[in-house]
Amino acid sequence: MKRRIFLALLGALFLYGVVRLFFADQPSGKRSNSATYFGDAGLKKYPQDSVMVSAGDHYQLSKVGEFFLGRHYRAVWAEPVKAKVFHMNEAKGGLSIEKIGGGMQTTSLTLIDSLGRRFALRSLDKDPVNVLSPFWRKTFVGSFVRDQVSATNPYAAMVVAPLAEAAGVFHPTPQLVYVLPSDQSFKQYANLFGNKLFMMEEKFTSRASLPKEFGEAADLVSTEEMLRRRYKSSQHRIDQWAFARARLLDLLLSDWDRHEGQWDWAVYAQDQEVWYKPIPKDRDQALCLYDDGLVPWLATRKFAMRKFESFHPKFKDVFGLTINAAFLDARALSEVSLVDFRRLAREMQVNLSDSVLRLAVKRMPLPVYKLVGEDTYKKLRSRRQLLVQTSEEYYKILAKEVSVVGADEPERFVVQRLSQGRTVVEVYKLGKGNINGEKIYSRTFFASETEQINLYGLNGDDIFDIKGAAAKGSYVHVFGGPGADQVIDKSSVEGWRKKTVVMDDTRGVQLQEGPITDAKLSESLKEVPSFVRVRIRP
Repeated sequence: MKRRIFLALLGALFLYGVVRLFFADQPSGKRSNSATYFGDAGLKKYPQDSVMVSAGDHYQLSKVGEFFLGRHYRAVWAEPVKAKVFHMNEAKGGLSIEKIGGGMQTTSLTLIDSLGRRFALRSLDKDPVNVLSPFWRKTFVGSFVRDQVSATNPYAAMVVAPLAEAAGVFHPTPQLVYVLPSDQSFKQYANLFGNKLFMMEEKFTSRASLPKEFGEAADLVSTEEMLRRRYKSSQHRIDQWAFARARLLDLLLSDWDRHEGQWDWAVYAQDQEVWYKPIPKDRDQALCLYDDGLVPWLATRKFAMRKFESFHPKFKDVFGLTINAAFLDARALSEVSLVDFRRLAREMQVNLSDSVLRLAVKRMPLPVYKLVGEDTYKKLRSRRQLLVQTSEEYYKILAKEVSVVGADEPERFVVQRLSQGRTVVEVYKLGKGNINGEKIYSRTFFASETEQINLYGLNGDDIFDIKGAAAKGSYVHVFGGPGADQVIDKSSVEGWRKKTVVMDDTRGVQLQEGPITDAKLSESLKEVPSFVRVRIRP
């Protein structure tokens, strides 16, 4: 009964807020995804290459509307700012349109210069309605989703760049530009791109497009390609510590939307290995504020859409900040220890000094800085002070279940169960005669932190050697995958639970069971385990 009352109340408040927003409280003027250009006065007051323009005054609400749907960054969207007028034939020595792009929300173009360097022109305003099914797009739900774009700071990416620079995280450097309504250089796209504010930034697509700050990078690849190479050969390595540093910056910024499609990877040849360093992109959700209105506050609770975490002086829900990144986190952070996370967090605290934070927030347009600059600075400063504590919480989320993944090569997984709930996992390349070669993985797990360790052999003739005796220990799940695998379990853990679980094809594994072995063999496990299949979100 209580649940029904709560849901009924939530629905009533939601509908009431939407009705007040779209029928009673809407200020004069049309709702659109165009900027508000303040006429020729802007061209007279400033040089002809600049105008005064707002990102979107259609997000303004009455006090009643703000109570239900949130104050968010509505004042920021409505505030006129000085923006440079974009001239395609002058910018970067002259640009041409390569292709139109954008995901389900953003209007964007890929532009190319005479040297083959590419640049992204991405609209500040979004239309996220396409994330909904067609049925809901023209209903009050679609209107609500569109309105919640106001929870994002349209100029956040300008703040992120100097912070990333100081933290040692690769980044593009965005520039605010405005496309005139009558700009014919956009040809057939003139109606789509005219009268809008955009962020223009480098688009890292090849070795030629990488700046000198990237060092001796040999190439640049997508997450999908990076994972394919990583699973094919253990010579391909992810710089997991660089990724951990980038993810801590994400947490600092409250940037919750860090799924696998939000990253590129710079490629470095080093001795006999190839390393991949992360390049984050698309900072649409940094510094966002969702929970300052009744309806979005209810919608973002832990029982609902908790991933929509907001930017506050304190971290309210670290787990919520990790939901969208869980797929990539599981594959690119399995080697990073608690000590590593603490070290990286302390380094970031030092590098992101008060002066760095102050300079970063001042990258916002001056009128916007006057509105939210001091508040943003204080929040960043507070969150920075909590970064070590937050990194520990983040580590515990990741450590609960960890996957150790081999490659499509012969490997030996050595698992030792030790006292005090410790489990040491090491992975070696296998040479002729099954002789251990180079060690390619090593980490000590603790039963108090890690409930389950998953071992993936992938497509190779792998050996899993599990030994040792302990009073307590983590579950170890063995996924042999295709190939002629051997699993030798000589381990023991006190208690009645079988803590070594083996999943493989009955005809593709030689199994030596021990007292805690739970063999789940089948004749239908020929496929590569779903964990290692590459999937990229649009």
